[in-house]
Parts: sequence; C-alpha cells; structure tokens
Amino acid sequence: MIISRITKAALDRFRSSLTLRALVYTVALSGTALIILGGVLSVSIGNGLFSRKTEQAVIESNRAKFTVSRLFEGTSGPGSWKLEQALQEVVPELESIGVSQTRQVAFLHSDGQSNPKNLSSPTSVGIDLGLITEDFRNLVISEEELQTRTVQISRAGESTPAILIGQKFTLPGGHRYELYLVYDMYNEQQTLMFVQRTLVLGGFVTLMIIGFFSFLVTSWLVRPVQEAADASELLANGDLDRRLAVRGTDVAAVLATSFNHMADSLQEKITAMGELSKMQQRFVSDVSHELRTPLTTMKLAADYLNDNKEGLPPFTERSIVNLHGQMDRFDMLLADLLEISRYDAEGIEPMFEVHDLNGIVGVCLTAIQPFADSKGVYLEADIPSGAVQCEVDSRRIDRILNNLLTNAIEHGEGKPVLIRVAQNERAVAVSVTDQGIGMSQEELSQAFDRFWRADPSRKRTTGGTGLGLAISYEDAQLHLGKLEVAAEPGLGACFRLTLPKRHDITDIESPLPLAVLKP
Repeated sequence: MIISRITKAALDRFRSSLTLRALVYTVALSGTALIILGGVLSVSIGNGLFSRKTEQAVIESNRAKFTVSRLFEGTSGPGSWKLEQALQEVVPELESIGVSQTRQVAFLHSDGQSNPKNLSSPTSVGIDLGLITEDFRNLVISEEELQTRTVQISRAGESTPAILIGQKFTLPGGHRYELYLVYDMYNEQQTLMFVQRTLVLGGFVTLMIIGFFSFLVTSWLVRPVQEAADASELLANGDLDRRLAVRGTDVAAVLATSFNHMADSLQEKITAMGELSKMQQRFVSDVSHELRTPLTTMKLAADYLNDNKEGLPPFTERSIVNLHGQMDRFDMLLADLLEISRYDAEGIEPMFEVHDLNGIVGVCLTAIQPFADSKGVYLEADIPSGAVQCEVDSRRIDRILNNLLTNAIEHGEGKPVLIRVAQNERAVAVSVTDQGIGMSQEELSQAFDRFWRADPSRKRTTGGTGLGLAISYEDAQLHLGKLEVAAEPGLGACFRLTLPKRHDITDIESPLPLAVLKP
C-alpha cells in the first residue's frame, strides 16, 4: 500500500512537472547513448586486445617451431637416448622464450602412430590437457598450417580466456608429434576490465553532469511558461490585473507580450459582459417588480370575473376562464423570473434547518395527489421506516419535489410514478421515476436549461413556465447537492435529487440508483 502511494505520488509529480519530464527524458536518452557508445568502445577494445594477442601468439608459435627444429638436430641414429633427451628439453626451452605473457607447453606423441621406443610426451606443470580435445588434435594432424582456438582456463580460481595454438612436427626417425602452446589472456582481461570500469565511472559522471546542466537549462527555459501558467490560473480565478514581465526580445518575451495583450482584451470583454449582465439582471428584476402591481390588479379583476361568470354567454365564459388561467401562469412566470434574477445576482440566503426528508416528501405527495388523481396517475412511494434527517431549506426542497412530481405526472402518460427515499452515512436522496415519453440524449443535455421544454408541441395542463427545472437545479446546487436525470425514449425518465446530510459536507455519493424502470 505504501509503495503504491509513493509510486502514485511520483507519477503525479512526473506528469505535473515539465522540468522533471525534460530532465528524465534527457538523462534517459543520454544514458542510452552512453551505454551504446560504451558498449561499442568496450567491444572494439576487447576485439583489438584479442586480435593483438592472437597475432603475437602466432608469431611466438612460429618462433617455437624453429626452436623445436634446432633442438632435434643431430638426434638421428640407432639410439633413442638423444631423442629422449631432446624431448625433455622442449618444454623448458619453449617456456623460457621471452614473451610478454606466460604460456604453457604440451609436446604430445601422435595417438595414431605406434611408439615402440616408448617416447615421452612432455608437458608444462599444471597444464589442463582437457583443453586439447580429440577434434582439435585431428584438425592439427590433418592441416599443415598453425591451428588456433579460444579456450577458457582457470587461474587463481577465476575463468580466464586463453589462446590454444597447435602444430604438427615430424622428428628424426619419422616420429610424429604435436606441439600445443597455451597463451593466457589474463593481462588483457584485466586491461579490458579496467577500461570497462573507467567507461562506467566516466559515463556515470558524464550523465550526472548532463543531468545537472539539463536541469539548469530546462528550469531557465520553462520558467516563462510556468509564470504564464500561474498567471493564467490567477486570471481564471478572477485576478484580471495579472500581467507577465517582458524581458528581452526572444520567444519568451513574445509569449509574455501576447499573454498581456490577451489579458487586456479579456479584461475589457469580461468587464463589458459583467456590466451587460448586471444591466440584464437589473432589467429583469425591475420589470418583474414593475409588472407585479398591474398584474395584481389584473389578477383581482380576473378572479372577480371568474367568480361571477355564471349566467354569461358561453363564449364570454370561456374567455373569462382562459383569462383567469393565463393570469395565474403570468403570476407564476413573474415569480420564477424574480427567483432566477436573485440567483443571478447571488442574493440567495438559504435557511438551513434539520428536517425529516420523509415528512417533506409526504407533504408534497399530499399536495400533489389531487392533480395525480385528475390525470389518473398512481403515486407509488418507497419510503424507509424511521426518520431521514438532513439539514436543508425545506421550502426549496419542497419546490424541487413539487416540480419533479408535476413533470412526472404531466409526462407519465397515465402510468404509475415511483417515488423513492434513501440515505447513507453522508447523504440523502429522493428519486422520481415515471414511465412516460422519456427523453433522447440530446434532450437530456438541455433538461436543466432555462425556458426549455422536452416537447413544446404537447398541450400542458399545468401552465409551466419552462423555468421549473432550472430553478430546481439552482436550489440543489445551493444545498451543495446534485439534481440528475436519466431517460430513454418511450421508457420514461428518472430524476434523482441527492443532498448532503449537513450543509458543510461536500463529498457525497447518492444512495439511490439513477435509472429508468425497465418493462
């Protein structure tokens, strides 16, 4: 777990730091280049040392051939003691030849020839005759030229490469022998290891120097970008006076100049839009207030006419009913416009109190029941036993639920509407699910837009203003909650309101699913 957290923190740091990424990439690429270069140099030096040692060994082996020939001059005759004496001198003579490195000698009688005089096969002390394989001996016997082979010998408990050179001889009297010389490459191996250690150490030091200067250069180059990023963040948070210092005439200076021009233009446009928005908000608020007085007078007149419509001609009576209904809708529209203007002006002060959400839902269901009966819609409630306590502005929650229930009944096509309540440790939720016309994905994206209706061609019986869901969404946001919707065409819609149990809780998960009812 700890390693996982450390790894995650390191990855987050790597992703968020341009300087760190540039440093890692530079060091990684430089390290790769140094490894490749070091490998090439190591192989090249090793091949050079091996080739030089092989050439030197071949030269010494040719000299050894003449030395052996000189030792056996004058040993021909009936007796074999001179021949045996010369055989015993071969190994000391060849080992004592001045060479740059130690070599071992084996002068072996050919196995394929009879040895009636029982001549010896002298060898150096400690030589491993297992290095001289049967295949190599047959090759030496069959060829006239020197034969070389790379072998591994043991020296001081370590495996050391060596060069094995073999050649054949015919001694006086027709005796066939094979001369094998073993040249160890211990010194060359030590030289190569020293070179490799030097390359590794030098590469590591070079990589550290590259990383250090890369960090300095990258930090210097990234600093203007970081300053621009910080200034952009401050600008996005409302600090419209933030500007970058312009130094020199390079690309960083061009970036700073362009950023400052953009900030100036953005500040001008935001200021102008802010003034325009304030004017619009003030206009809506003023118009709504100014219309309230004549609307009240007109509504009183419409109420009076509606109360005394009996006995009037049918056409006049229908006109009075329509007028009364439209005046009610006009009154609702003005109330919604005033509420929206207060939200836009950030003039809302909620009254948070602890309430039982079951009680709020029960009151809403009781109030909406006559309308549901008129539409032939059955309201099915799934409410848990016991209190569902939460800290809310009950008036606004009641408004949200009333709006959701009205929409569900209006668009439910006369089918049952399910109301569910649930809670968890941090949140409470209410969902309203109908089985009506539903909405498409495009319509879902506009569900909480102002003055938007899912189906404008449908005849509404409740005189909606098109602001109900927009105000409900703002009410949910005011509680630090969420108002969400899921819908499918022909299957209905599910609206889910999720609220924190206390208004100081910000991180919540809904205890109810957000899904339409499947048939």
